[in-house]
Amino acid sequence: MFYGILAALAAVIVGLDQWTKWLTVTHIPSTNGSAVVKAIPGFFHITHIKNTGAAWSMLEGQTWLFVLVTAAFFAIVGVLIWKKVLQKRFELVCLAMIAGGALGNLYDRVVLGYVIDMFDFCLINFAVFNVADSFVNIGVVMLAIWMVFFEEKDKRRGDFRWGRPLPQVRAE
Repeated sequence: MFYGILAALAAVIVGLDQWTKWLTVTHIPSTNGSAVVKAIPGFFHITHIKNTGAAWSMLEGQTWLFVLVTAAFFAIVGVLIWKKVLQKRFELVCLAMIAGGALGNLYDRVVLGYVIDMFDFCLINFAVFNVADSFVNIGVVMLAIWMVFFEEKDKRRGDFRWGRPLPQVRAE
């Protein structure tokens, strides 16, 4: 039941991502790869960009690499869920967010050959990104915060997921 909810969450993220990309493509024509609509001048723009790389257009044209990394992510997460290493609901929700974002961008890469990006915070010189990128990053940050600050409480109780605790050395 819960896995169905996670799949639905990932599907909603993919749908929201594809809808915002469709809105961008239909309402902001791109010439020479980009077009800008100043939503809040000097702070936030909607910028229609066709990105063939990752963030800041790194690794341009390496679609096969991004497909391989996405497939590896799904394979590793699948094995960790199957082996019952990942069982906590919060972790799984974070992974569903990451998966939804990864699938949204994977669809663009495979079907279009590039990813459509549109959100541009020009106040800080940041990469132009999309809904899928947002969910990948939010999921990763939430998972990292969980692992650093909250999962530690489980370790204090002796519930170790990544191996056995080191033996205590007695001070004599």
